[in-house]
Amino acid sequence: MTSACRCRLPNVDATTPAVLHLPVSLGRDEVAALCEDVRALLVSGVAEVVVCDASRTGPPALATVDALARLQLAARRAGGRIRLRHPAPALRALLDLAGLPIELEGQAEQGEPALGVEEAVEPGDPAL
Repeated sequence: MTSACRCRLPNVDATTPAVLHLPVSLGRDEVAALCEDVRALLVSGVAEVVVCDASRTGPPALATVDALARLQLAARRAGGRIRLRHPAPALRALLDLAGLPIELEGQAEQGEPALGVEEAVEPGDPAL
């Protein structure tokens, strides 16, 4: 299903997630526009996940946590989700402290084994 999305995020296909580069600082108006972009992209059916690249964000602040919470809420309401790319350790700590469970890029999805991890089987082990 490919539908035209009028948001500022790049058009993607099913195998390439959209990447939203978070700016150094986020104002309320900018966060509202980003949430609308995420919602429009997910509702269009072009993508199921939007990756939020946090490599350019400044020192972590509650405004960043608030923006990520709003983006995650917009994504969930649209039937999708966001993933965080390149968060600074301080931002990850602040997200944990705030209790905001945001999926990090490279993490295994809930209920799935981590990439590159194989379960060892000993000879003679019974099948499950």
